[in-house]
Amino acid sequence: MNKFNFFVLVGLFSAISFSQSKIEEDIQASFTNAKKGIYWALTNIPAKKTKIEHDLIADDKLIASIKLTKVINGIKIESVGYNFSNEVTIKLFKSFDNLVKEGYIKEKPAEEEKIENE
Repeated sequence: MNKFNFFVLVGLFSAISFSQSKIEEDIQASFTNAKKGIYWALTNIPAKKTKIEHDLIADDKLIASIKLTKVINGIKIESVGYNFSNEVTIKLFKSFDNLVKEGYIKEKPAEEEKIENE
């Protein structure tokens, strides 16, 4: 009976660790898809629009939903990454100064420069 309990415990722990690693893999895949949305938004910052929404789709599957909004002195990006029934949300705030410094935009929008000069 003692050996039987040992094998049951070993089997139980291995099943738990397997399910935890599967959950970890699913979360990581969702996180990776959310990052793809962030990268898409950073390379597609609109010059005139103050808000855009976009869905990334590959192989007839929704990869990420992206919302980019211009706010005072910068932008706000919200990207939701999907993998099966899992979703991970990343929110990112970047100032126009950092966007220029990192090369995502060439110059600060004219409206922002007017506000700073007043």
